[in-house]
Amino acid sequence: MRVIQFGLGPIGNKLTKFLLERNNIEIVGAVDCDPAKIGKDIGELAGLGRKTGVVVRASMQEVLREKSADIVVLTTSSQLVKIMDQIKEIIESGMDLVSTCEELSYPWLTHPEISREIDRLAKEKGVTVLATGINPGFVMDFLPAAMTGVCRDVEKIVVERIQDAQFRRVPFQKKIGAGLTVEQFNQRVAEGSLRHVGLTESMQMIASKIGWEIEKKEEVIQPILARQTFTTKDLYIEAGNVLGVEQIGRCYVKGEEKITLIFRAALGLPDPVDRVMIKGDPDVELAIKGGIYGDTATCAMVLNAIPVILASSPGLKTMVDCMPVSFFT
Repeated sequence: MRVIQFGLGPIGNKLTKFLLERNNIEIVGAVDCDPAKIGKDIGELAGLGRKTGVVVRASMQEVLREKSADIVVLTTSSQLVKIMDQIKEIIESGMDLVSTCEELSYPWLTHPEISREIDRLAKEKGVTVLATGINPGFVMDFLPAAMTGVCRDVEKIVVERIQDAQFRRVPFQKKIGAGLTVEQFNQRVAEGSLRHVGLTESMQMIASKIGWEIEKKEEVIQPILARQTFTTKDLYIEAGNVLGVEQIGRCYVKGEEKITLIFRAALGLPDPVDRVMIKGDPDVELAIKGGIYGDTATCAMVLNAIPVILASSPGLKTMVDCMPVSFFT
Protein backbone atom coordinates (compact mmCIF):
# COMPACT_ATOMS: atom_id res chain seq x y z
CA MET A 1 0.00 0.00 0.00
CA ARG A 2 1.72 3.15 -1.24
CA VAL A 3 1.14 6.21 0.93
CA ILE A 4 1.82 9.93 0.60
CA GLN A 5 1.93 11.94 3.82
CA PHE A 6 0.46 15.44 3.50
CA GLY A 7 1.28 17.42 6.64
CA LEU A 8 4.31 16.78 8.86
CA GLY A 9 3.30 18.43 12.13
CA PRO A 10 3.28 16.60 15.49
CA ILE A 11 0.61 14.09 14.42
CA GLY A 12 2.10 13.62 10.96
CA ASN A 13 5.57 12.99 12.36
CA LYS A 14 4.25 10.47 14.88
CA LEU A 15 2.29 8.77 12.12
CA THR A 16 5.49 8.40 10.09
CA LYS A 17 6.82 6.04 12.76
CA PHE A 18 3.62 3.99 12.71
CA LEU A 19 3.57 3.68 8.92
CA LEU A 20 7.20 2.59 8.75
CA GLU A 21 6.50 -0.24 11.20
CA ARG A 22 4.29 -2.05 8.67
CA ASN A 23 6.13 -3.98 5.97
CA ASN A 24 3.09 -3.89 3.67
CA ILE A 25 3.03 -0.07 3.63
CA GLU A 26 5.47 2.11 1.71
CA ILE A 27 5.71 5.87 2.19
CA VAL A 28 6.45 7.12 -1.31
CA GLY A 29 6.24 10.88 -0.71
CA ALA A 30 5.64 13.69 1.73
CA VAL A 31 4.24 17.21 1.41
CA ASP A 32 4.31 20.23 3.73
CA CYS A 33 4.04 23.98 3.16
CA ASP A 34 6.53 24.88 5.94
CA PRO A 35 9.75 26.10 4.24
CA ALA A 36 11.77 24.81 7.21
CA LYS A 37 10.65 21.23 6.46
CA ILE A 38 10.92 21.21 2.67
CA GLY A 39 13.88 19.13 1.52
CA LYS A 40 14.27 17.33 4.85
CA ASP A 41 13.98 13.55 5.23
CA ILE A 42 10.83 12.42 7.03
CA GLY A 43 12.93 10.19 9.25
CA GLU A 44 14.78 13.25 10.49
CA LEU A 45 11.52 15.13 11.17
CA ALA A 46 10.07 12.14 13.00
CA GLY A 47 13.15 11.86 15.21
CA LEU A 48 14.03 8.36 14.01
CA GLY A 49 17.77 8.98 13.96
CA ARG A 50 17.98 7.66 10.41
CA LYS A 51 17.01 8.68 6.90
CA THR A 52 14.25 6.97 4.94
CA GLY A 53 15.02 8.35 1.50
CA VAL A 54 11.69 10.23 1.45
CA VAL A 55 12.13 14.01 1.50
CA VAL A 56 9.43 16.63 2.01
CA ARG A 57 8.20 18.44 -1.10
CA ALA A 58 6.31 21.72 -1.33
CA SER A 59 3.41 20.31 -3.38
CA MET A 60 1.59 17.15 -4.37
CA GLN A 61 2.55 17.62 -8.00
CA GLU A 62 6.25 17.50 -7.15
CA VAL A 63 5.73 14.14 -5.45
CA LEU A 64 3.55 12.72 -8.21
CA ARG A 65 6.12 13.58 -10.89
CA GLU A 66 8.41 11.04 -9.20
CA LYS A 67 6.06 8.47 -7.62
CA SER A 68 2.50 7.16 -7.76
CA ALA A 69 0.45 6.28 -4.68
CA ASP A 70 -2.74 4.53 -3.58
CA ILE A 71 -3.74 6.82 -0.72
CA VAL A 72 -2.89 10.16 0.87
CA VAL A 73 -2.85 10.73 4.62
CA LEU A 74 -3.86 14.35 5.28
CA THR A 75 -2.96 15.77 8.71
CA THR A 76 -2.97 19.54 8.23
CA SER A 77 -5.99 21.23 9.86
CA SER A 78 -9.11 20.70 11.97
CA GLN A 79 -11.14 23.07 9.79
CA LEU A 80 -12.70 21.74 6.60
CA VAL A 81 -12.74 25.08 4.76
CA LYS A 82 -8.98 25.43 5.20
CA ILE A 83 -8.20 22.07 3.60
CA MET A 84 -10.84 21.99 0.86
CA ASP A 85 -8.33 22.85 -1.87
CA GLN A 86 -6.01 20.12 -0.59
CA ILE A 87 -8.85 17.59 -0.63
CA LYS A 88 -9.84 18.52 -4.17
CA GLU A 89 -6.25 18.25 -5.40
CA ILE A 90 -5.90 14.79 -3.89
CA ILE A 91 -9.20 13.59 -5.34
CA GLU A 92 -8.35 15.00 -8.77
CA SER A 93 -5.09 13.04 -8.62
CA GLY A 94 -7.16 9.85 -8.33
CA MET A 95 -6.03 8.77 -4.86
CA ASP A 96 -8.01 7.69 -1.82
CA LEU A 97 -7.80 9.99 1.19
CA VAL A 98 -7.80 9.53 4.97
CA SER A 99 -7.65 12.66 7.11
CA THR A 100 -7.54 13.71 10.75
CA CYS A 101 -9.66 16.81 10.02
CA GLU A 102 -12.30 16.83 12.76
CA GLU A 103 -14.87 18.78 10.74
CA LEU A 104 -14.60 16.24 7.91
CA SER A 105 -15.60 13.37 10.23
CA TYR A 106 -19.30 14.12 9.70
CA PRO A 107 -19.68 17.30 7.61
CA TRP A 108 -23.07 16.61 6.03
CA LEU A 109 -25.05 19.01 8.25
CA THR A 110 -22.44 21.61 9.19
CA HIS A 111 -21.02 21.93 5.65
CA PRO A 112 -23.68 20.47 3.35
CA GLU A 113 -22.55 22.09 0.09
CA ILE A 114 -18.90 21.19 0.62
CA SER A 115 -19.90 17.64 1.60
CA ARG A 116 -21.92 17.17 -1.57
CA GLU A 117 -19.05 18.52 -3.68
CA ILE A 118 -16.49 16.20 -2.07
CA ASP A 119 -18.83 13.23 -2.45
CA ARG A 120 -19.55 14.06 -6.11
CA LEU A 121 -15.89 14.55 -7.02
CA ALA A 122 -14.86 11.38 -5.17
CA LYS A 123 -17.46 9.28 -6.98
CA GLU A 124 -16.48 10.77 -10.34
CA LYS A 125 -12.84 9.87 -9.74
CA GLY A 126 -13.62 6.51 -8.09
CA VAL A 127 -11.92 7.34 -4.79
CA THR A 128 -12.88 7.17 -1.11
CA VAL A 129 -12.60 10.02 1.41
CA LEU A 130 -12.72 9.41 5.17
CA ALA A 131 -11.79 11.40 8.28
CA THR A 132 -11.04 9.51 11.46
CA GLY A 133 -9.17 9.69 14.74
CA ILE A 134 -9.87 9.04 18.38
CA ASN A 135 -12.26 11.95 18.97
CA PRO A 136 -14.08 12.36 16.67
CA GLY A 137 -13.79 9.01 14.97
CA PHE A 138 -14.04 6.52 17.81
CA VAL A 139 -14.63 7.26 21.51
CA MET A 140 -17.54 9.69 21.32
CA ASP A 141 -19.28 8.47 18.16
CA PHE A 142 -18.35 5.14 16.56
CA LEU A 143 -17.96 3.30 19.89
CA PRO A 144 -21.32 4.36 21.43
CA ALA A 145 -23.10 3.78 18.11
CA ALA A 146 -21.66 0.24 17.94
CA MET A 147 -22.60 -0.45 21.57
CA THR A 148 -26.28 0.20 20.81
CA GLY A 149 -26.21 -2.95 18.68
CA VAL A 150 -27.05 -5.01 21.78
CA CYS A 151 -30.07 -2.84 22.64
CA ARG A 152 -33.71 -3.50 21.88
CA ASP A 153 -34.37 0.19 22.49
CA VAL A 154 -32.25 3.26 23.25
CA GLU A 155 -33.53 6.21 25.26
CA LYS A 156 -30.34 8.21 25.78
CA ILE A 157 -26.58 8.11 25.17
CA VAL A 158 -24.06 9.83 27.45
CA VAL A 159 -20.32 9.83 26.72
CA GLU A 160 -17.63 11.25 29.02
CA ARG A 161 -14.03 11.85 27.98
CA ILE A 162 -12.02 12.97 31.01
CA GLN A 163 -8.33 13.68 30.35
CA ASP A 164 -5.40 14.64 32.55
CA ALA A 165 -3.53 16.90 30.13
CA GLN A 166 -0.39 17.49 32.20
CA PHE A 167 1.51 14.80 30.28
CA ARG A 168 0.26 15.80 26.83
CA ARG A 169 2.31 17.90 24.42
CA VAL A 170 2.43 21.65 25.07
CA PRO A 171 0.42 22.60 21.93
CA PHE A 172 -2.48 20.49 23.25
CA GLN A 173 -2.21 22.09 26.69
CA LYS A 174 -2.37 25.54 25.12
CA LYS A 175 -5.21 24.42 22.86
CA ILE A 176 -7.36 23.74 25.93
CA GLY A 177 -6.47 27.12 27.46
CA ALA A 178 -4.01 26.03 30.14
CA GLY A 179 -2.29 29.05 31.69
CA LEU A 180 -4.81 31.66 30.51
CA THR A 181 -6.69 34.02 32.76
CA VAL A 182 -10.47 33.66 32.82
CA GLU A 183 -10.79 36.84 30.75
CA GLN A 184 -8.36 35.52 28.13
CA PHE A 185 -10.17 32.17 28.08
CA ASN A 186 -13.57 33.80 27.52
CA GLN A 187 -12.12 36.04 24.81
CA ARG A 188 -10.72 33.07 22.91
CA VAL A 189 -14.02 31.21 23.24
CA ALA A 190 -15.84 34.26 21.85
CA GLU A 191 -13.38 34.38 18.94
CA GLY A 192 -13.97 30.69 18.26
CA SER A 193 -10.27 29.86 18.69
CA LEU A 194 -10.69 27.79 21.88
CA ARG A 195 -12.94 24.78 21.59
CA HIS A 196 -12.65 21.07 21.07
CA VAL A 197 -13.59 20.58 17.44
CA GLY A 198 -15.75 17.55 16.84
CA LEU A 199 -18.55 17.35 19.42
CA THR A 200 -21.14 18.55 16.91
CA GLU A 201 -19.89 16.10 14.30
CA SER A 202 -19.93 13.23 16.81
CA MET A 203 -23.52 13.96 17.87
CA GLN A 204 -24.63 14.10 14.25
CA MET A 205 -22.82 10.86 13.44
CA ILE A 206 -24.55 8.99 16.27
CA ALA A 207 -27.96 10.46 15.46
CA SER A 208 -27.65 9.62 11.76
CA LYS A 209 -26.68 6.02 12.49
CA ILE A 210 -29.55 5.48 14.92
CA GLY A 211 -32.08 7.41 12.84
CA TRP A 212 -32.80 10.26 15.24
CA GLU A 213 -33.74 13.56 13.61
CA ILE A 214 -32.02 16.34 15.53
CA GLU A 215 -34.29 19.29 16.26
CA LYS A 216 -31.83 21.22 18.44
CA LYS A 217 -28.22 20.96 19.54
CA GLU A 218 -26.09 23.08 21.83
CA GLU A 219 -22.54 23.32 23.14
CA VAL A 220 -21.44 24.92 26.41
CA ILE A 221 -17.78 25.77 27.07
CA GLN A 222 -16.35 26.83 30.42
CA PRO A 223 -12.91 26.91 32.04
CA ILE A 224 -11.60 24.52 34.67
CA LEU A 225 -9.73 26.69 37.19
CA ALA A 226 -6.70 26.06 39.38
CA ARG A 227 -7.53 26.06 43.09
CA GLN A 228 -3.85 26.46 43.89
CA THR A 229 -0.61 27.07 42.00
CA PHE A 230 0.07 24.34 39.44
CA THR A 231 3.39 23.85 37.67
CA THR A 232 4.73 21.62 34.93
CA LYS A 233 8.14 21.70 33.27
CA ASP A 234 6.66 24.10 30.69
CA LEU A 235 3.87 25.99 32.47
CA TYR A 236 3.35 27.93 35.69
CA ILE A 237 -0.32 28.48 36.48
CA GLU A 238 -1.43 30.69 39.34
CA ALA A 239 -4.47 29.91 41.47
CA GLY A 240 -7.59 31.22 39.74
CA ASN A 241 -6.18 30.82 36.24
CA VAL A 242 -7.18 28.17 33.72
CA LEU A 243 -6.09 24.53 33.92
CA GLY A 244 -8.19 23.40 30.98
CA VAL A 245 -11.65 23.21 29.48
CA GLU A 246 -15.03 21.59 30.00
CA GLN A 247 -17.17 21.38 26.89
CA ILE A 248 -20.60 19.75 26.85
CA GLY A 249 -22.64 19.01 23.75
CA ARG A 250 -26.34 18.21 23.90
CA CYS A 251 -28.62 16.92 21.17
CA TYR A 252 -32.43 17.03 21.39
CA VAL A 253 -34.96 14.88 19.57
CA LYS A 254 -38.69 15.56 19.98
CA GLY A 255 -37.99 17.77 22.98
CA GLU A 256 -35.86 15.17 24.80
CA GLU A 257 -32.12 15.29 25.41
CA LYS A 258 -30.99 12.16 23.60
CA ILE A 259 -27.22 12.59 23.30
CA THR A 260 -24.90 14.20 25.85
CA LEU A 261 -21.17 14.42 25.18
CA ILE A 262 -18.96 15.63 28.04
CA PHE A 263 -15.36 16.56 27.23
CA ARG A 264 -13.05 17.62 30.08
CA ALA A 265 -9.34 18.12 29.57
CA ALA A 266 -7.19 19.87 32.17
CA LEU A 267 -3.84 19.68 33.88
CA GLY A 268 -3.95 17.40 36.92
CA LEU A 269 -7.53 16.24 36.37
CA PRO A 270 -8.12 13.22 38.64
CA ASP A 271 -9.48 9.83 37.53
CA PRO A 272 -9.15 10.14 33.74
CA VAL A 273 -11.58 7.87 31.92
CA ASP A 274 -13.47 7.31 28.71
CA ARG A 275 -17.00 6.23 29.60
CA VAL A 276 -20.04 5.36 27.47
CA MET A 277 -23.44 5.04 29.15
CA ILE A 278 -26.49 3.90 27.22
CA LYS A 279 -29.91 4.06 28.84
CA GLY A 280 -32.16 1.60 27.09
CA ASP A 281 -33.20 -2.02 26.98
CA PRO A 282 -30.80 -3.14 28.31
CA ASP A 283 -28.75 -0.39 29.93
CA VAL A 284 -25.11 -0.66 28.85
CA GLU A 285 -22.03 0.98 30.34
CA LEU A 286 -18.38 0.78 29.37
CA ALA A 287 -15.52 2.56 31.17
CA ILE A 288 -11.94 2.64 29.89
CA LYS A 289 -9.95 3.54 32.99
CA GLY A 290 -7.17 6.02 32.36
CA GLY A 291 -8.73 6.88 29.02
CA ILE A 292 -7.25 6.34 25.57
CA TYR A 293 -4.15 8.42 24.82
CA GLY A 294 -5.25 10.69 22.01
CA ASP A 295 -2.14 11.19 19.85
CA THR A 296 -1.17 7.52 19.74
CA ALA A 297 -4.75 6.36 19.15
CA THR A 298 -5.37 8.95 16.43
CA CYS A 299 -2.32 7.79 14.50
CA ALA A 300 -3.32 4.16 14.98
CA MET A 301 -6.85 4.81 13.73
CA VAL A 302 -5.53 6.53 10.60
CA LEU A 303 -3.04 3.74 9.93
CA ASN A 304 -5.53 0.92 10.50
CA ALA A 305 -8.16 2.67 8.37
CA ILE A 306 -5.98 2.52 5.25
CA PRO A 307 -6.95 -1.00 4.07
CA VAL A 308 -10.58 -0.31 4.95
CA ILE A 309 -10.60 2.80 2.76
CA LEU A 310 -8.83 1.06 -0.11
CA ALA A 311 -11.56 -1.62 -0.05
CA SER A 312 -14.49 0.82 0.22
CA SER A 313 -16.81 2.08 -2.48
CA PRO A 314 -16.16 5.61 -3.82
CA GLY A 315 -17.50 8.71 -2.11
CA LEU A 316 -17.34 10.68 1.13
CA LYS A 317 -17.60 8.24 4.04
CA THR A 318 -17.92 8.47 7.80
CA MET A 319 -16.81 5.97 10.44
CA VAL A 320 -20.34 4.57 10.69
CA ASP A 321 -20.48 3.94 6.92
CA CYS A 322 -17.36 1.81 6.56
CA MET A 323 -16.36 -1.67 7.59
CA PRO A 324 -15.06 -1.61 11.17
CA VAL A 325 -11.47 -0.44 11.49
CA SER A 326 -9.20 -2.92 13.27
CA PHE A 327 -5.54 -3.58 13.83
CA PHE A 328 -3.86 -5.49 11.02
CA THR A 329 -0.44 -7.10 10.75
